[in-house]
Amino acid sequence: MSAAVKMTQDEIRRRVEALGEWFHDMDLGGVRTAPNHFLWGYPENKFKHFAHVVPQDLTGKSVLDIGCNAGFYSLEMKRRGATRVLGIDSDDRYLDQARLASEVTGLEAEFRNLSVYEVGALGERFDLVIFMGVLYHLRHPLLALDLIHEHVAKDLLLFQSMQRGATDAMAPADDYPFTETAHFDDPAYPKLHFIEKRYSNDPTNWWAPNAAAAEAMLRSAGFAILEHPEQEVYLCRRVEAPWGAGAAYPVKGPRA
Repeated sequence: MSAAVKMTQDEIRRRVEALGEWFHDMDLGGVRTAPNHFLWGYPENKFKHFAHVVPQDLTGKSVLDIGCNAGFYSLEMKRRGATRVLGIDSDDRYLDQARLASEVTGLEAEFRNLSVYEVGALGERFDLVIFMGVLYHLRHPLLALDLIHEHVAKDLLLFQSMQRGATDAMAPADDYPFTETAHFDDPAYPKLHFIEKRYSNDPTNWWAPNAAAAEAMLRSAGFAILEHPEQEVYLCRRVEAPWGAGAAYPVKGPRA
């Protein structure tokens, strides 16, 4: 942990406002970054409901926060003693917000512009991977989980996704005859709802899984569910991926 940079509240407020609208409502030296957030205190208030499933002592551990936004979870992991914390996001404004939060709090984390599809470029695995609030923004959600498993997850995965549809998760049979179709109409059967245009006025919302689909996708990518402390939140462990799993790497342009 580095020393927090000494700034007055007015200086902090000016720098917070200069970085535009914040999605993470944090307290930086007495300045709220998103005081008018429709989910006041988010994500701190949400984290309180599942903080107990994350190891309290991360001394000597490494953490990768995918889709880190303004860095709330990255900095929380530093508070728990993580030796190395890397937050990645594809939005430079969020990354600048995260760097300011790190500077004000003195919680030293690294922040880089990188998408989940590029995690293979990191060339390292992390003891804890945080992948929260990202899956439903992706056009290729299962590929993202496969890439995390293949390249960066060493042990634990903290996962959250918006869910819509049935909240109870059925356990489908291992196989069904071709002529049997009734299970597809069961609301609790794993389903990904595709959003062609917008949902909640957000063009980056592409998929909304039901509970069964979120859990099935995790298992299919090689993540065993250890804890389910909230409806949309799961703590998982990386295990051997089942048959058929694995990331795809498309060829760009014609082959020679």
